[in-house]
Amino acid sequence: MRRLAIGVALIIFWFAGVLHVNLAHAVTFPGTSWATRTPSQVGLNRSKLDEFRNATGNIAGVVIKDGYLIYRWGSASGKFDWASAAKPVHSTMLLFALKEEKIPSVHDQVRNWGWNLNSKDQTMELFHLANMTSGYALPEAPGERWGYNDYAIRLYTRTLYERIFEQTANTAARHSARLGRLQFQDGSIFSSRQGVGLYTSPRDFARIGWLWLNKGNWQGRQLLPASYFTNYFKPHVPASLSRTAGGTDDYLNIGSFGGGTNQTPIGPGIYGFNFWFNPNRETWPDVPADVYQANGHWNGEVLTVFPMQNMVVAWKGRRATSSNFAGPMNNHLKLLMQAAGSM
Repeated sequence: MRRLAIGVALIIFWFAGVLHVNLAHAVTFPGTSWATRTPSQVGLNRSKLDEFRNATGNIAGVVIKDGYLIYRWGSASGKFDWASAAKPVHSTMLLFALKEEKIPSVHDQVRNWGWNLNSKDQTMELFHLANMTSGYALPEAPGERWGYNDYAIRLYTRTLYERIFEQTANTAARHSARLGRLQFQDGSIFSSRQGVGLYTSPRDFARIGWLWLNKGNWQGRQLLPASYFTNYFKPHVPASLSRTAGGTDDYLNIGSFGGGTNQTPIGPGIYGFNFWFNPNRETWPDVPADVYQANGHWNGEVLTVFPMQNMVVAWKGRRATSSNFAGPMNNHLKLLMQAAGSM
């Protein structure tokens, strides 16, 4: 009996310890608004956050840590166009289409959605459009070259919303079983760029980042399968893939999302589903390899996810150049690591 009592006591002690750990790391989500804490309450150094804010241009942004809004500058509620930082949100909507069986696979061919593609583009997939390897409006066939391509993104968004969801981007995204579950505090999220541009506040964009960090889970409900984040949230463009020779043959008269067809040499090895990743710290050497981001206008509009730090940062900042935006970004993110005591 004494041994049994000791065994039971050990089990109870172990269970209590596990329960304590789980409670200590309980995931917090916003309701109609973000709960707030000070930087010091969640272990962040405010002076380093001030340095980060100033380094990025001191325009507007928010820092979310452990599910709390702990730092803001400019207008957290002011809405603006997030440019190419919107692109991963479109790929998130593609994953909702996959979950809802509106498409059989992310490798579904674009021609299946009624586009009269030329002979070169017959094998083009939604996967290619999400990874800037479609070849649309360029001389190469799908998958052959890397080309950061806003004509292809326009084809992507038109296929996604006009033909797959058959709704506007804002209506499709704000469905209660999709991103609408996040309870956006500042209303609509898509309205710029002919209705497919992300036009929202830093604090509402941060909700999408918090969904990404929590691998599709929102308040205990799995909006997207966690397996999608393992399978798709990683680089999909081979490091060995060459850059396109360039050109613009918009034979479908699609138009552009805002830029050209051959905008940057950076991408192979670090790009996937419209996100920028940091494999082996190749992109940003001073931050963990699991960090990833949505980036517009070469650091002009950014949302960065820090899984290890349980942190999301969304901001409007100072632009860099298409050939050197990873270097300045590394310096920005390094300040956030210092603020979190991770360096």
